[in-house]
Amino acid sequence: MKPTLVCAALTAACFAAPALAQSSVNVYGRLNVTVESQKNGDLRDDGVFNNRSHIGFKGVEDLGGGLKAGFVLENEFNPGTGSQSSSQFWSGQAEVRLASRYGMVRLGRFNPESYYAATDLTSLHNHNDGSSADRFYFDPNMQLNGVSNKIAYRTPTMLGGLWIEGSVQEAGLIGERGYDLAMQYVRGDLIVGGGYSEAGDFSQFSISAQYKVMPNLLLGGYFQRADIDQQGNYRRYAGKRNSLRAAVMYTRGATELHANFGYADNIGGLDKTNSYQYTLAVNQNLSKRTKVYAFYTHVGNDDILQVYTRSEFSSVALGVRHAF
Repeated sequence: MKPTLVCAALTAACFAAPALAQSSVNVYGRLNVTVESQKNGDLRDDGVFNNRSHIGFKGVEDLGGGLKAGFVLENEFNPGTGSQSSSQFWSGQAEVRLASRYGMVRLGRFNPESYYAATDLTSLHNHNDGSSADRFYFDPNMQLNGVSNKIAYRTPTMLGGLWIEGSVQEAGLIGERGYDLAMQYVRGDLIVGGGYSEAGDFSQFSISAQYKVMPNLLLGGYFQRADIDQQGNYRRYAGKRNSLRAAVMYTRGATELHANFGYADNIGGLDKTNSYQYTLAVNQNLSKRTKVYAFYTHVGNDDILQVYTRSEFSSVALGVRHAF
């Protein structure tokens, strides 16, 4: 074949490919760093702390006929040191998906949607990251089984604002398959969520809600009943526990005022294993992507098992969060 014909064929192929499928890839992420004075029992730690900073890549390809393929890849890192947060390079979300009018199938590594159904509606001040994150919400897959090797199906939005997602996970760290089911319904200023998950002998269910009372006042809360396992000791000191959390956010211009309170009762009825946590925070939005914030969080824990802290934990923090 003559060189001119080869060049013409390659040129035609390059221009024809976009007609078959349109694709796009976006880079996104967040840098979230605090300067804190933490007190854990009698131990004090002052320094710079990472609050799940990450960089990600996500893309979608229109395959035609209403069918789309997509992916998400996230690397979590510590801006204070420049190092990865985990030995895994893609330590955050890592999944491929196919979506159509019949719903979406996801395969890969991702957190249970039942977790987001509860925490996204109540951890309003710092995306449930860092030292002020919710200490009481317990997910058997995330905390015992890991979040890898999963397949999930999400329904299309129906009944004016309802979606449901279920997932199955390969046998993980405890040698048992994990299961997760979540739902969320949006109706005007009201969001209602719920979830159930299990791994081996451990399970949890939760219900949650968020309501915008006024344009500048937002309320949220959840209730959970879970089978609890002491950190790092599978089947040891395990038992059922009820926990709840309530949160409020008041905005005035670019300023957000936050407060939340959580309580967890005794684990399996074992005396002195209850705990509480409260956080007060101020966020100042410098732009849609950047904010400075300050918070005080305190965990009171008369816990003979020391599941969460050395009896008491508190932190005073000043932070900067930038999304891109």
